[in-house]
Amino acid sequence: MMDHAHDLGAVREATERLLGAVGKLDNAAVAEPSRLPGWSRGHVLTHLSRNADAIGNVLRGLPMYASSETRDADIAAGAPRPAAEQLRDLRETAEGFLAVAAEPADWSRTVTLRNGVTDSAARVPFRRRVEVELHHVDLDIGYELEDLPAEFVEREIAFLADRFLGNEGVPATGLTDLDGRTWSTGGGPPGDLVTVQGSAVELLGWLCGRRDGSALTVAGGPLPALPPL
Repeated sequence: MMDHAHDLGAVREATERLLGAVGKLDNAAVAEPSRLPGWSRGHVLTHLSRNADAIGNVLRGLPMYASSETRDADIAAGAPRPAAEQLRDLRETAEGFLAVAAEPADWSRTVTLRNGVTDSAARVPFRRRVEVELHHVDLDIGYELEDLPAEFVEREIAFLADRFLGNEGVPATGLTDLDGRTWSTGGGPPGDLVTVQGSAVELLGWLCGRRDGSALTVAGGPLPALPPL
């Protein structure tokens, strides 16, 4: 079960960590490459700001983005902005999202996200938390997957495993971390089960495309190739 109140508190904490780190960047650092191919740190920061607006739209019952083209154009246009402007935008849009989320609402309702994806409103705060936590890592400013809260790591593994569950392009795969926790994903024939074992952080890194899986132990076939998120 999703606890939207808990997740909103966690979003606030993750955002404060991010703002504190971004506040130390100068204009030159913002213009440098991030860990995401083709994106500077300015692209990542602009994306986070526009995502806060977009998630707020979802909770209001509005389209998440006007279009994919508009989303991409807004990120490209905002990426070259100086550090102070990036920080102000990031702070103001984060506060805007939290204000919308604080309004009385039916958290059991179904909402529509990007590309027609639907979900429970109660899961939206966790989706925002994912954006903040993982893109903080993508900025390459000293926050690593190992720094993520353990509770978040476990939940995001479950979230991503569920996302790929039933996908016939991914072999049926069993995941096990070093504490013995297990998850299932993929949609290939059960008889061809691939098992993947490793630390929770390495499992998450592979599932979310931030690590290549070379630190994982694989049996029953090669490490499955996962669709882009």
